[in-house]
Amino acid sequence: MELDLHNGHKGGIPLNHHPDFSQQGYQVISELARNEEEGRITYLANVLNSNQQVVIKEFCFARVSVDLSGVKAYERETQILQKLNHSRIPHYVDSFEVPGFFYIVQEYKNAPPLSSKCSFHPEEIKQIALSILEILVYLQKQVPPIIHRDIKPENILIDEQLNAYLVDFGLAKVQGAKIALSSFVTGTPGFMPPEEQLGYPLTEASDLYSLGATLICLLTNTRSVDIRKLIDDNYRFNFYKLFPKISPRFESWLMKMLERNRKHRYANAAIALEALKTIEVFGNGTGIDNLVRAIKPIKRATLLGLATIFTLATLGATLMSCQPGSTVRQLLESRECQDFDANASCEEKTEY
Repeated sequence: MELDLHNGHKGGIPLNHHPDFSQQGYQVISELARNEEEGRITYLANVLNSNQQVVIKEFCFARVSVDLSGVKAYERETQILQKLNHSRIPHYVDSFEVPGFFYIVQEYKNAPPLSSKCSFHPEEIKQIALSILEILVYLQKQVPPIIHRDIKPENILIDEQLNAYLVDFGLAKVQGAKIALSSFVTGTPGFMPPEEQLGYPLTEASDLYSLGATLICLLTNTRSVDIRKLIDDNYRFNFYKLFPKISPRFESWLMKMLERNRKHRYANAAIALEALKTIEVFGNGTGIDNLVRAIKPIKRATLLGLATIFTLATLGATLMSCQPGSTVRQLLESRECQDFDANASCEEKTEY
């Protein structure tokens, strides 16, 4: 009687509760993850006759979406993984199919997902952010750039040295490529950038929003499924109430990562990475830092006016004899420019 590879039983008598991949050279050890909605199961397996362990990702043909060019989701993921060679992206090993199912085999990293650890110290969170940004820099240097589209705690593994590993490229796409209509809004609510929800093109700044939301989860010890509880009616995170003890510069960096308008975020991961390297997680900040922190959501013109009034009131007649507000204006413009990338101007940008 024929062996059912997927169910792992013969003649209706179960052999085990895992698929039998012995003909492909693998023995399943355990199930790592399951996504019922999208028909995906991930297994940990041994390579037969060796000490190597791998991850086998299962795709159910009946559940796989097809993009506008006719490429199936697992084919797109396979193509992307075969192009990548980064120490913190599990390497592509193999792929095969059995009736009704397709499988991708990848290198196994002995590191748990971020979502499995209860809490991290803010300094550790900064180190994790730097590690993830380094991976994103690599992805964005590909030609064309690769957008992951599903960055969240469950898709980031972390080892004991706080090295991050990025997994699950099931939604990844090359920038500018067409995707299935059913895939426009397939990320995780709360982590998806607003442009994806609104149908705007994704850019190198899109994954930065998802990373920012991930860091919010870590800073507040919030589960991914509860992240929407931290977002107000205007789809904005209330930073001051969430973590009043972090430094204004670190908070400003996070705010820029999570700007609703993608044009107001860091342009790419390389710029965000360089900006974060010199930022201290803790600290009270300067007077100007705290002023900008308190009223940054106000439009720039109003910000400059309020700053001028504030400075005149504290410095008195000495400053009043100068050009009206010129010193403060220069300071604030300099501070505001630092919040944008090196190639962007400080002119007011139009919201979409």
